[in-house]
Amino acid sequence: MTRVRVDLNVSLDGFATTTDQTPENPFGEDWGRLTAAYTATRTFHERVFHDTSGAGTDGVDEKYAAQYFENIGAEIMGAGMFGLHANPDDPEWRGWWGEEPPFHAPVFVLTHTPRPSIEFANGTSFHFLSATPEEALRTAVDAAGGKDVRVGGGATTVREYLRAGLVDDLHVGITPIVIGSGIRLWDDLRGLESGYRVTSEVAESGVTHITFSREG
Repeated sequence: MTRVRVDLNVSLDGFATTTDQTPENPFGEDWGRLTAAYTATRTFHERVFHDTSGAGTDGVDEKYAAQYFENIGAEIMGAGMFGLHANPDDPEWRGWWGEEPPFHAPVFVLTHTPRPSIEFANGTSFHFLSATPEEALRTAVDAAGGKDVRVGGGATTVREYLRAGLVDDLHVGITPIVIGSGIRLWDDLRGLESGYRVTSEVAESGVTHITFSREG
């Protein structure tokens, strides 16, 4: 049965995005701090850096990094996660990930200005939709072929799916840093935990991994 999943990193004060980006550093210094434990894992090295040497950390952070990629048949993301906010007029923009994006599945990008689909040799494809969250989810479920659908981000897109009650499994890695500004994951989500089984686990890095899993 297809489940809808979310995995995000947030700061101690709940921010899932940063505000210190520059044209020279489009992710910002705070983003590097927020995701440091995840990007240090063996899975991230393999899937994003294409490093098969075995480099990278093991342990609790690696367990959740590996789960991030397991059984994903399709992905949904906002235009900002794909990078359209930084490259709105570039018809050649193919995303942040080069010619080997780590998704290996159809990715549906929510945007008000659709553009032609992009296909990659490793099985990743990007399809640009002007659709509601529910419409995009139906399309992604059809494409997933019985596997799970991941709502990858950014935070605004994730919050839309959470508010609509469409997420079955939410994993949040809380990094022990304070950012102070950006988009907070938890705003307007009072009582989110109702209806979920909640567990937590602390990694060697100090990141607290919290999961919300809906039964059934």
